[in-house]
Amino acid sequence: MTPYILYALFAFLLGAVVGSFLNVCICRMPHGESVVSPPSHCPKCDYQIRWYDNIPILSYLALGGKCRSCGTRISIQYPLVEALNGLLSLALFVKFFPPAFLDMAPLEAMGRPAFYFLVLFVFCCALVVITFIDLEHQIIPDTISLPGIVVGFLVSFFIPHIGWLNSLIGIVAGGGSLLLIAWVYQAVAKKDGMGGGDIKLLAMMGAFLGWKSILFIIFVSSLLGSVIGVTLMAIRKKDSTLAIPFGPFLASAAVLYIFYGRRIINWYLNMGG
Repeated sequence: MTPYILYALFAFLLGAVVGSFLNVCICRMPHGESVVSPPSHCPKCDYQIRWYDNIPILSYLALGGKCRSCGTRISIQYPLVEALNGLLSLALFVKFFPPAFLDMAPLEAMGRPAFYFLVLFVFCCALVVITFIDLEHQIIPDTISLPGIVVGFLVSFFIPHIGWLNSLIGIVAGGGSLLLIAWVYQAVAKKDGMGGGDIKLLAMMGAFLGWKSILFIIFVSSLLGSVIGVTLMAIRKKDSTLAIPFGPFLASAAVLYIFYGRRIINWYLNMGG
């Protein structure tokens, strides 16, 4: 196994281990519970989960998806979140540390790229938590999005290709654009169509990714939401009042922007040429 593959494996394991903690956040945050106490336990029998039953992905497979104590079925969400976060961490590693980085001087190789990796890793972890909470509860916790806006703005001072002004405009453009859309929809339809959580989430995305990401994220998330929403309504034979959380579509578009945004935008602009 080459050194690069070992590093990549470590990146995946890092994401999966953090994903285990994200599961705790997903389960407890909507209920206002602490994410650090009490320790992880079975929600039915209160069996305190031992370390060997808390190994990401592997413990779920070893236990057959059931609690060791009472046999209650464990939600597939747990290994799914761990695997998803592991893959996101791996993708960020490949993005910022291509194989050539092994030939660079240690400080040069691990300096700025490591910082970018850490910032976007934290950002993606927040998106994973928001996505799964919004899917189940149709809420986006302010405890994630509001601090996220502040953190995104602060780190922009240390990211030259973003910069504090770009981040600040992103916050205003992100939150303001969805606020305007929500206001127009409410004025026309006489009902709420966009939650305040979505507005704060897009402001957080603008803080981390800059204002240039906003139009891309709005367009792609709207496209994904429309396609999936229409498909679900057709399958379930529901009318247009079917409530579909928008946060996961915003999160998906933001992740797509991180990895392929510039490539897609350039492809689109060059279509005519």
